Amino acid sequence: MDRLLTLLRAAAEDTRLRILALAAREDLTVSDYVHVLGQSQPRVSRHLKLLVEGGLLERFREAQFTRFRLVTGGDDAALVREFVRRLDPKNPRLATDRARLDALQQRRQTAAVRFFRDNAQRWDELRALHVADREIERALAHHLPINARRLLDIGTGTGRLLEVLAPKVERAIGVDQSREMLALARANLARAGLDNAEIRQADMYALPFEAESFDVVTIHHVLHYAEDPAAALAEAARVVRPGGVVLVVDFQPHDLVELKREHAHVHLGFADNQVQGWLRSAGLNPLEPIDFPGRRLMTVIWRGERDSAQLAPRPSNLTQGAAR
Repeated sequence: MDRLLTLLRAAAEDTRLRILALAAREDLTVSDYVHVLGQSQPRVSRHLKLLVEGGLLERFREAQFTRFRLVTGGDDAALVREFVRRLDPKNPRLATDRARLDALQQRRQTAAVRFFRDNAQRWDELRALHVADREIERALAHHLPINARRLLDIGTGTGRLLEVLAPKVERAIGVDQSREMLALARANLARAGLDNAEIRQADMYALPFEAESFDVVTIHHVLHYAEDPAAALAEAARVVRPGGVVLVVDFQPHDLVELKREHAHVHLGFADNQVQGWLRSAGLNPLEPIDFPGRRLMTVIWRGERDSAQLAPRPSNLTQGAAR
């Protein structure tokens, strides 16, 4: 009873309900709320403080910024989302807030799209060398652990994997270091209407999560940029629960040295025994790799499972690639 009263008191104010409605759409900063709500920074900060203390919002750091999101754990999370669900979307103030947030997102997306447009030709050239992305996406979805609840996508980029995989889990988080990528990923997830996915800025060598926090971790075309792939995999393994799996997508060894010069690749692919050795050293049991031949690049999904049969991998009956 007391807990429910605390939540109701914290939510029972016009501006705070508007904040909750906005938080349900995107993780925002204080300055974002100031811009959308049209209120002073001290006033907005006080409302945010009350919502955090009341257990309706939680704050987290992203570089020099503090962002706020709806509380994600426990019974309170379901109740807070019920508060938001019952808000009338036709309310004039809520409609105005949505329009202002949409405009803010559009400006940020435009800047991010400009960044990608300037590099689009190079990425199109790279895509032409390997198997279609959708084949890899289907395979990753197929190899999610049964009953997986929490997913982490390291180096999420545009958030594409979250769009594909978030509907299959309860909670999905994507991390990246690029602010341009983060802006585009947030816009893509908002457009897709995924309310169980979020984006954070983070270093793949020092993930801001407790050990054994996720059922599955994906690392999609990221390791060839990594200075220390073994350390990145060890950190990924740290946050995987018993029975969970790390899914790594990358290239087999190749001789396209221009990818270092034109695409900033640090590594020209990886051998099976190399990646499997890193997975083993990280405390994971390597499973059979899955090959996807391309025009000039062979893409591979390497899988490492943490001990425990709590979550068994799905049986493989793929025809897209031949498991070795």
